[in-house]
Amino acid sequence: MVATYEEAVNWIHSRLRLGIKPGLKRMEYMMEKLDHPERKLKTIHIGGTNGKGSTVTFLRNILQQSGKRVGTFTSPYFERFNERISINGEPIADSHLVELVNIIIPLSEEMEESEWGGPSEFEVITAMSFYYFSHVNPVDIVIYEVGLGGRLDSTNIIQPLVSAITNIGKDHTQFLGESFEEIAFEKAGIIKEHVPVISCVKQPAAIKVIKEKANEQQADFYLYGVDFDTDKEENLQSGEKFTFISGEYKESYEISMVGRHQIENASLALKIIELLNDKYGFHIDHKAVQLGLKYAYWPGRMEQISSVPLIYLDGAHNPEGVKTLIRTIEDRWSNKKVKIMVAALKDKDLKPMLSGFERVAEQLILTTFDFPRVASPQELATFISIDNVIEMIDWKSALANMISEVKEDEVLVITGSLYFISQVKPYLYSVLRN
Repeated sequence: MVATYEEAVNWIHSRLRLGIKPGLKRMEYMMEKLDHPERKLKTIHIGGTNGKGSTVTFLRNILQQSGKRVGTFTSPYFERFNERISINGEPIADSHLVELVNIIIPLSEEMEESEWGGPSEFEVITAMSFYYFSHVNPVDIVIYEVGLGGRLDSTNIIQPLVSAITNIGKDHTQFLGESFEEIAFEKAGIIKEHVPVISCVKQPAAIKVIKEKANEQQADFYLYGVDFDTDKEENLQSGEKFTFISGEYKESYEISMVGRHQIENASLALKIIELLNDKYGFHIDHKAVQLGLKYAYWPGRMEQISSVPLIYLDGAHNPEGVKTLIRTIEDRWSNKKVKIMVAALKDKDLKPMLSGFERVAEQLILTTFDFPRVASPQELATFISIDNVIEMIDWKSALANMISEVKEDEVLVITGSLYFISQVKPYLYSVLRN
């Protein structure tokens, strides 16, 4: 048993040694022992490759503006572990985390002797969240973000009101498969019988797989660009303005997150709200939707840190994320010189990620940081063919120098691993204050 917050987090992290353990048997065992807290919750399930966190944030803010008490389960955390389990944007208290770990430890010890073995870190946190939202700090509804894939993900024991798949990209291919069809099959595993599913997936092969799974489960399927859509109106200084279209409904909205991809994520949240109102009688009014979208904020995703000099953080940690970042750069800063600093993990698909920066970067700074599996600047450089590349081991001194050199016609974008971005943000604030 643990007595302090530090001991609780250390015990949770100790489960990392077990790695990723796909399958639901351990979750089902823990839920049975805890008297099925997951069955006491109203939930929404969000899967996909990129955009899950932003979609969760848009949705949570809308529901919160309507007066709901909204739980969220997300990963990874950005600044503090507690963020993963939150209510109305407020992370779980340290004392509650200790309480939950002490509930899970005996179950974990029992399971060590079972045929499935002990639970992984993610399974532990998922089980904790179910118990927390149903017994310790009850909520009206919980939005669950899929951790990895969907079909065998620990969150996939819920029976949600609505399921959503943001998009399909080639990430975690060692677990999910190399083709879009294989990845879509895993993502579509969250589709439940008679539960409506919404998606912004683009690839025809992936759409076909998801449609077939929806038909098999007799689940209504709504596809972005077909059953609902958006028209971009304009780039705002800090955000986007767009029109949402669904059937006869057409309405203009503003968001404070940057990029066309955020318009798609917002439209996914809007379609979910439409279904909650029409199918489940939620009565979420237009004002709550407007305010929820406008004030939604998700750290580390095209987040403006400074206007003078102009600095953005973006956790583009896979090829699809980089493509989205590049589109945003071309859309908003065609008249500026763009400097990009990047650090990435070795297990990512680095060639399409890094080569993608070549057409938009006036200068590319490759660096590293203190984290397992991180690539060195030299390793990153093997995937780059342009000349204006700088390799820096010490990202802090490199960043401090760059900040002082960013001119009025330039923008500095710091990107790559979310773990890197989470270390950069507080450091940036400390440098900019001085």
